[in-house]
Amino acid sequence: MYLQKMFSCSQLLARPNALQTFKRAASQGKMPLARAHGKSFAHRSDLRQAKRIVVKLGSAVVTRGDECGLALGRLASIVEQVAMLQNQGREMMIVTSGAVAFGKQRLRHEILLSQSVRQALHSGQNQLKDMSLPVLEARACAAAGQSGLMALYEAMFTQYSTCTAQILVTNLDFHDDQKRRNLKSTLHELLRMNIVPIINTNDAVVPPPEPNSDLQGVISIKDNDSLAARLAVEMRADLLIALSDVEGLYDSPPGSDDAKFLDTFYPGDQHSITYGTKSRVGIGGMEAKVKAALWALQGGTSVVIANGTHPKVTGHVITDIVEGKKVGTFFSEVKPAGPTVEQQTEMARSAGRTLASFEPEQRSDIICALADLLTERKDQILSANKKDMEHAVSTGRLSPAMVKRLSLSSSKLNSLSIGLRQIAVSSQDSVGRVLRRTRVANNLELEQITVPIGVLLVIFESRPDCLPQVSALAIASGNALLLKGGKEAANTNRILHELAQEALSIHGVKDAIQLVSTREEVEDLCRLEKMIDLIIPRGSSQLVRDIQRAAKGIPVLGHSEGICHVYVDHEASVDKAIKIIRDSKCDYPAACNAMETLLVHRELLRTPLFDQLIDMLRTEHVKIHAGPKFASYLTFSPSEVKSLRTEYGDLECCIEVVDSMQEAVDHIHKYGSSHTDVIVTENEDTAEQFLQQLDSACVFWNASSRFADGYRFGLGAEVGISTARIHARGPVGLEGLLTTKWVLRGEGHTAADFSEQGSMTYLHENLPVARVLPGRKTTS
Repeated sequence: MYLQKMFSCSQLLARPNALQTFKRAASQGKMPLARAHGKSFAHRSDLRQAKRIVVKLGSAVVTRGDECGLALGRLASIVEQVAMLQNQGREMMIVTSGAVAFGKQRLRHEILLSQSVRQALHSGQNQLKDMSLPVLEARACAAAGQSGLMALYEAMFTQYSTCTAQILVTNLDFHDDQKRRNLKSTLHELLRMNIVPIINTNDAVVPPPEPNSDLQGVISIKDNDSLAARLAVEMRADLLIALSDVEGLYDSPPGSDDAKFLDTFYPGDQHSITYGTKSRVGIGGMEAKVKAALWALQGGTSVVIANGTHPKVTGHVITDIVEGKKVGTFFSEVKPAGPTVEQQTEMARSAGRTLASFEPEQRSDIICALADLLTERKDQILSANKKDMEHAVSTGRLSPAMVKRLSLSSSKLNSLSIGLRQIAVSSQDSVGRVLRRTRVANNLELEQITVPIGVLLVIFESRPDCLPQVSALAIASGNALLLKGGKEAANTNRILHELAQEALSIHGVKDAIQLVSTREEVEDLCRLEKMIDLIIPRGSSQLVRDIQRAAKGIPVLGHSEGICHVYVDHEASVDKAIKIIRDSKCDYPAACNAMETLLVHRELLRTPLFDQLIDMLRTEHVKIHAGPKFASYLTFSPSEVKSLRTEYGDLECCIEVVDSMQEAVDHIHKYGSSHTDVIVTENEDTAEQFLQQLDSACVFWNASSRFADGYRFGLGAEVGISTARIHARGPVGLEGLLTTKWVLRGEGHTAADFSEQGSMTYLHENLPVARVLPGRKTTS
């Protein structure tokens, strides 16, 4: 094993040094170039630029729950992440605990073995059960455990062709100028040779920590937190990652009822923190970690405190932090001018509850005011949109279809205004509507009424017209709204959001709609499961899929794909088929309700109807891909389709042949996305079978797939189209943004009243429903 480690290290020394590796990766766009040290990163997303990183492993991370031995699986995953970052060209250093725990395990084993031998020789085996272990002195444990701990690190890093070196330090090494220079020189040389230094306090000789012994402007080495901070500043590290057994920093002890997790911590916020007890092991606590983190931050090193013990995140916690994901508590010197996204969500929820309590007329007033503003401030909106369009065209990052979605016009704003007024009129009876009334017993009535869902997060790409539509639906349904638009429409979204808040202000609920304009990643927003009740993505299928994967604790309303089919039966009308297929495919090819696959009954091949269909598609410049069965009928076929489950989103489609209506249904069930599917036929029985058997959100007979739209359904507007099996399905308008609650009115009734000994019996009589006005009793 020793020869293997030596060979591994010699291989590493023969490679180019870490700086050369880093520069080469940077030149290829894989890594950032080295930055000038002296100022910490202002935002989490900047952590991707970190080159020199110190990872501090707390005692609770390294040791097992019984404090006797190391958590090997956890340690292995951390080593893997550090080695991966090192091999990317970063310079990694580890400050580790664990020597005492490793030594304690080793010494206990030796003492038990020694005692058992002595007792066996002198007293017989019958007294072995009375053996007791002496209290082990920490310094002795450290001395016994340091070599084993280092050997373990070497063995683990060797698996990734990474060499390590051990450095033991004490507080005195930093107070002596010559020793400090020697230490820095040694560390610089190790990093130059692409070696990972593993640093620990020399607990075998270190004196007990002295309270309040910090020198002016210099942190004293009392524990590995202060050691990591001092080392990070001395070595001008870009980032210090301190792993412990808590998620990060809370404003009060974790586990207490009012404890609130702090995603970001700013200097000066210390007065708002109440610290709890220390970790189960180690000599530092959260207060020591915060003090060390602030000192490192002041010295120009960014700091993140995160959980290194959680089994679900340990395997990627370090890499997630370096990628800028919202993990742990990030220490930043730059406090944002506006509220954080968490504060925005709380503000929205509070104002949303007030909005939900309004009379229907008040919510309608707000929507009508927003409709007026869209036309009154038309010039401002179009001016902002022009800036976004010019930027999109100059950068060339958006596809023509996306640029088209980004564009606003006077006619589009007028249409939006009309649509909003329709919502205002149609929403009068939405919130507080009684769906069911039951007389459970005498003087005991139960009602099921509609209520808002709560806080909605709508994430949309490129389409700024989505903002006023969704805002109006949220207002009408009494929901709070968090909006995250694409940066390509930043100027347009900003002015539209200002208008929405201006309209809300007429009844004092301006904060009910919030626009997230910070650097929050979509994935981070999807983790706010305690604050957001429903996520609605509006954009590409890739965006929807990404959000569905990221939002593990929040329901997502939407569809990841719009693979819509049109089946032309052998009894179809020629004129209807051509008209429907042209509209379904060519009206707006990028829409999610556009036709992607055309299914043709086998008997229609080589008929005038089929020839006219092909001629029409060619005239409309639609590229045709042949399905396997269709290709088999052709001598010279178009390009054969790569997959029958493809959403083209352009003037392209697949044509496939089926032998019957039933085969068409089976094909759609296998390759479709349960969005919208159409049958074209004059046979009513065939059509009814298709409509009944097909399990899609929208199923049409002799109508274009483009009808799958909230506006065309008379919903006024839609927040999206859902292919989910529960809650709302198909185009989701106002009704899809409501849920229900049960209201029971009694006169001192108890469950015991209905027991065998009780005097009451259940009636369960259905009563006529009536609307519930907010804050009032039911009216007939």
